[in-house]
Parts: sequence; C-alpha cells; structure tokens
Amino acid sequence: MAAPYATDPANPRGRLYEEEESAFRSPFQRDRDRIIHSSAFRRLKHKTQVFIEHEGDYFRTRLTHSIEVAQVARTVAASLDLNVELTEAVALAHDLGHTPFGHTGEEALDALMQPYGGFDHNAQALHIVTNLERHYAEWDGLNLTWESLEGIAKHNGPVTGDIPHALAAYNERHDLELNTHASAEAQAAALADDIAYNNHDLHDGLRAELFSTDELAELPILRECFAGVDARYPGLNYYRRRHEALRRFFGMLVEDVITISRRNIATINPCSVHDIRHAGRMVIQFSPELWVDLKVIRQFLFERMYRAPAVVDMRIVVTKMIDDLFPFFMENTGELPKQWRKDVADAPDQMTLARIVADYIAGMTDRFAIQEHKRLIGGEEIPAGVIDGN
Repeated sequence: MAAPYATDPANPRGRLYEEEESAFRSPFQRDRDRIIHSSAFRRLKHKTQVFIEHEGDYFRTRLTHSIEVAQVARTVAASLDLNVELTEAVALAHDLGHTPFGHTGEEALDALMQPYGGFDHNAQALHIVTNLERHYAEWDGLNLTWESLEGIAKHNGPVTGDIPHALAAYNERHDLELNTHASAEAQAAALADDIAYNNHDLHDGLRAELFSTDELAELPILRECFAGVDARYPGLNYYRRRHEALRRFFGMLVEDVITISRRNIATINPCSVHDIRHAGRMVIQFSPELWVDLKVIRQFLFERMYRAPAVVDMRIVVTKMIDDLFPFFMENTGELPKQWRKDVADAPDQMTLARIVADYIAGMTDRFAIQEHKRLIGGEEIPAGVIDGN
C-alpha cells in the first residue's frame, strides 16, 4: 500500500498535451515505457560512463548505468512505500541528456555554448523528452506527465539562480515549480544514481587495474566490508573476495538510505506529496556519517581514476573533437542530416542555430562522434582509455 506522501498514479497533474490514458497501464508506467522505447535511451548503450564505449564489453555504459540506477531506485521506492513506476521512469531518464564522452564532452560543449546560454545535461534530458524525440503524430517529445518531467528537471533539488536555457524555455510553457524540491520518488532516483556509480566505478576501476584490491580494502566502509568477508570466508579466491566485499558495500549504501529516509519521513510526518516538496530539504538522504566516508572514496576515485595522467591526456583528445565539430557544423550546416536541416532553415538567429548544432552533437554516441570527426575533419582514431567520472 502506498504511503500518503507517495505520488498517486490515479491523480496525476496531467500532460502538456491532453490525451486519453491507457486502460491497463498507469500514467507513470506509460512514461517509463515511452522512455525505454525512445531513441535517446537506445543511444545510451554507446555513450561513456567512465570508459569510452569501445574499451571493453564488461565496463559500464550510460545504458547499463541507467538500468542499475533504476534497479536501486525501485528497491528504495518499494521500501519507503513510494510509487515505484514514477521512480523508475525518472531513474531511466536521468542521463538521457549526456553528450558523447560523458562529463568531458559536456564541459567542452558548455564552454562552446557560453555565448549562447551554455549547456547542461540535466536540462538537455528535459529538452529531449519534451522536444527532440519527434515520433508522435500530435506532438514533439514524449508528452510525459508533469510528475515525470518535474523529477527529470529537479531530482537533485530546487533549480534557482541562473536556470539552464533548455529548462527555462520549457518552464515558461509548463510550470514545473522549480523553486521547490521534487517528489520523494525523484529524490529516490537521485540517491540511486549516487549509489550505483559509487559502486560500479570501483568495480570498473579494479577491472581496468587502475588501483588494487588492497588499496580499496584500506578505504572507509570498504575496510569493514573486506574484514567481514575475510572473517566469514578465510582464503577466498581473489576475485570472489573483492566481489563479495563490493556486494556488501553496495548493500550498506542502500540500507543506509532506506534507514535514514524512514527517519526523515517520521520526523517530517508528511501527509501528502505537497509536504515532501515543501519540506525545505531533501527527505531521501544518506546518513551524515556515511556521506563523510563516501567523500573519501570519491576523492580516491577522482585522483586514481578520473584524473590519472593517462586520463588527462584522453580528455584533451576528446575535448578537441568536440571543439572541432561544433564550429564545423556552425559553418557547414549542409553536413547535418536532412531532418536537422529543416530546423536550421527555420532558425531566426545564431543563438537558435547554435542550440540546434549543440543538440545534434549532444545526441551523438561516442563512436559516431569519433567517426564523424575522422570523416569531416580528419585525424587519427581515438585510442582506448578511461576519460570520465560519474
């Protein structure tokens, strides 16, 4: 049974374009399904999570990361009696706006777009589901419910100050109440993202031999996990030992979020989703003690994985690719695909043109960006390597 502070699928706040709802799926189930069937979601399989997608079959991509986030988010939502379908929809959509080459590509595109309002991957995710997915006869975008759009826009908290262009443009048409917190479902999706990448970046870093198991065993939280495994399974095989320890680490993060969030909810005693939105703070959280330890682990990953010398070299290579592609398409719009050239023809000014070009580049997969750079500009194939974090 859903809690009183959960989002009620029987009373959603509607869609931008009115349509008849399904007789056998809830509005949030339909949102989830539309996200899964979108072109942008499919492209995530060839977008960087931490390793460029051609680096190896076992490393996470944005797609596998999103699936893992959704799994954690469902667990947290179910444990807190939230709406699981809405939580899953937000979790699956949260990375749709990522550029090729992860945050490195985003930083490069944002720098290029500074004269035109900048670039933000969270705002781009909203732009994709409200505009760039153009498959339906009656509207652009996926026509998701207000609740799903709210979750995509502000799952990390209220959006205030300098609001990203794409988000501000949509909010003028469909007020997402950016100054409040999102639903508990969206907050659960945000924490699930933190849990997933903290866990799988350790897995992938070990597989890539960027650090050792012994080094992990000295970090906070993980020290306890390895000690527990060694006490219960003395002499365990090397690979099983580290997998078992990381499995315990993963479980500890999930359990901490559920325990602390239940405590927060009991303190606030919300009677509706409105009370969650206006609580003045995130309700779904890690404990302060665990968050301190996680920051130590994140710093370790930053130094040993995301900013290792070889990684810095790789960031330079892929940044140059974005730096080359953007001005090329600005000056050679005839090289854009046919369906994009129609938008270019209708563009009233350079700002609109720049945003079209940014949309196109942001939608590229890693390998397509590499191929297009080689075809249009020339240069060597990109070498394999890790380039990014979370």
